[in-house]
Amino acid sequence: MFLNPSLGMALDRIAERAADVRRAYTPGALPTHDDVATAAAVSDFALDPLAVVAPDGTYFVTADEQGRRSYARDGSFALRDGRLVDGGGHRILGVRAPGGAFEELRVDPVDEALGRVRDAAIEPDGTVVYRREVVDPRSGTTELQRVVSGRIALARFPAGTRLASSDGSHGSAPSGADVQNGLPGDGAFASLVPMRRERSRINIDESLVRLKEAYLAFDALAAAEASKAHLGKTAMDLLK
Repeated sequence: MFLNPSLGMALDRIAERAADVRRAYTPGALPTHDDVATAAAVSDFALDPLAVVAPDGTYFVTADEQGRRSYARDGSFALRDGRLVDGGGHRILGVRAPGGAFEELRVDPVDEALGRVRDAAIEPDGTVVYRREVVDPRSGTTELQRVVSGRIALARFPAGTRLASSDGSHGSAPSGADVQNGLPGDGAFASLVPMRRERSRINIDESLVRLKEAYLAFDALAAAEASKAHLGKTAMDLLK
């Protein structure tokens, strides 16, 4: 039995609206439909020195396990196996030296292996720092050295550019899109806001309303199809 194309489209709309509802509490998530978008970005204070909010209209540059680059607003970062990653596990890209190419940001592998990484944090200019615990061999006293892992990269697109996204958090740039890359606080890009966590850009109340409307539309189409099938059967019975 083949599904009526109209019913198939209605089911797709339900899936899209349901996805917006699920992502309403995902930090930095962007809506599939603009009619459920919030009017402005909102962030909450976080007791997490690795949580930051990017300037409005900009994105963090990320890469997945296969190295595929994407762009995201989620600044709920963490250190995982020494690498700086976002909430979805994507690696955060940046530069380790001025003028360097974008690469994943991570703490020193030796420090990670020896458990010497302390107090990792992100500063307003995107600098990822931590304190390394070392022991003075002569005095035996423990010291903490400041170590810089690099600076987080930012990207910006022309106004109106819509990123293609499968999860609502990470988007890929359209073909031929003019992307501007830079660093927080470099003059072209504003600084990050540390110890803040951005809320999603999805209005939960509005997205629930739209999801209900999608279900009602599907029910109406299904009822119409059932009625049509019933009338067709009745007509065939009369012809027998």
